[in-house]
Amino acid sequence: MWNNPEKAQELLRELSNKKDLVAEWKKYRKELDDLSLMLEMTLEEDSPESLKELEQESKTLLNRIKRLEIRGLLSEPADKKNAILTIHPGAGGTESQDWAQMLMRMYLRWADIHNYKTEILDLLPGEEAGIKSVTIEVKGEYAFGNLKVESGVHRLVRISPFDASGRRHTSFASVFVIPEVDDEIEIEINPNDLRIDTYRASGAGGQHVNRTDSAVRITHLPTNIVVTCQNERSQFKNKANAMKILKARLYKKKLEEEEAQKRKLEDSKTGISWGNQIRSYVFHPYNMVKDHRTDYEVTDTQRVMNGEIDDFIYACLLKTP
Repeated sequence: MWNNPEKAQELLRELSNKKDLVAEWKKYRKELDDLSLMLEMTLEEDSPESLKELEQESKTLLNRIKRLEIRGLLSEPADKKNAILTIHPGAGGTESQDWAQMLMRMYLRWADIHNYKTEILDLLPGEEAGIKSVTIEVKGEYAFGNLKVESGVHRLVRISPFDASGRRHTSFASVFVIPEVDDEIEIEINPNDLRIDTYRASGAGGQHVNRTDSAVRITHLPTNIVVTCQNERSQFKNKANAMKILKARLYKKKLEEEEAQKRKLEDSKTGISWGNQIRSYVFHPYNMVKDHRTDYEVTDTQRVMNGEIDDFIYACLLKTP
């Protein structure tokens, strides 16, 4: 401990986190005992009003316990990190681009529910509606650990608002989540390995982004990873955000190599089509959201689209080995 201050600080942080977990568990254990006692008293009094209130308190406590259990399941070093989430629509033009924007709103609402801060690093709007792509930074403890199970293809079935005939459409969008690289993680990038291009950003006519070469594209030549950023007016800020995304993607690639996974980083973004989806969202002819990895499903689609996806995350983390 004395000879290695950095290691000592790391151990003390780990100890503090574990103490917090134990203290929180003890708190919930006591609340559960109190609720059990209150239940006995309520049943003796035969009070429907008190029973209803007790039921609501029990649901609230159960949700807190689930969140605590999720933290216990997130043991990988990267789980505590901020997350960088990217959404791309599949084939289908405006319909899929609108679906991608709906997913963006869902994740922004989820982050808001959990008091996570969000920043849109890059956004490419669709020509008619929706988005062609978006990259969002989600800042907060265990942001990546929670969102990592959201990576994959998401499928939507609904009556298209863009179809004058009112026909049913199936749309796809891919979600890709990687941990943000902070100062604790060293990712060395040789400037000679980078090709940096600047170009005029796309957007609504007359905007500042259209009149200057503020957009930035960085290509990492050894891995052929390409990142773009055009959301800021400043070329300097776009370059900084692009480098942040590049570091995160290189770190993800490094983790996959250490885990001996013989696949490239982009593999999880391929096949944005039928048969590759991790979750289906059905708005017609019935309402249902189903995760195909766990078979967990709900019928309240509106609640899910408003960001309440914790039960899906919980079920998936429980099943992950």
